[in-house]
Amino acid sequence: MPASGEPRPCSIADTLAIVGEKYSLLVLREVCLGNGRFDQLVRNIGAPRDVLASRLRRLVDAGVLDKHAYHERPRRYEYRPTRAGLELEPVLMTLMAWGDRHLHPDDDRPMVIEHSCGAPLLPKVTCTACDTEIHHEDLKAHPRTPGWSVKGPTIPAP
Repeated sequence: MPASGEPRPCSIADTLAIVGEKYSLLVLREVCLGNGRFDQLVRNIGAPRDVLASRLRRLVDAGVLDKHAYHERPRRYEYRPTRAGLELEPVLMTLMAWGDRHLHPDDDRPMVIEHSCGAPLLPKVTCTACDTEIHHEDLKAHPRTPGWSVKGPTIPAP
C-alpha cells in the first residue's frame, strides 16, 4: 500500500534519477559521438567543470559510462559508454527527432545522424512481437505495484 504522498513507483522516474538532468544526457550524446575526454566534454556541452565532474561520477557509478586512463602523467581519463549507456542511444535519437520536428521544422536541424544504409535516421518505436509502429491509442498500461492503478493509489491516503 502506498504511503501518503509517495509518488507512483516507476522505471521512468528511476531512470531520470540517473540521466534526467540536462548535462547528463548531453554527456551521453558526446560520449556516443566519440568525444569522451573531459576537455572535449567541457567545450562541446558548456557545463561548468565541477558540474560536469559530478555528472560523470554519477554516470560511472550507475554503470552508464566506463572511465579509461589515456594519459599517465598527469593521469587523464576518457569516458566510454557501457552496454547500458549504448542502450540509451535510441532515447537520444528519439529526443533529437522530436526536436527536429517541433523545434527545427524548417529543416534547419543542427545535426543529422545517418544510418549505415546511408539514409538520415528517423527513429520509430515498434512492438517487438508484431513489428508495428507504436501509437498512443494502441497502448494499455498494467500497473504491477500493489496499491496502484493507472489512475493512482487504489487506497486513499489517511
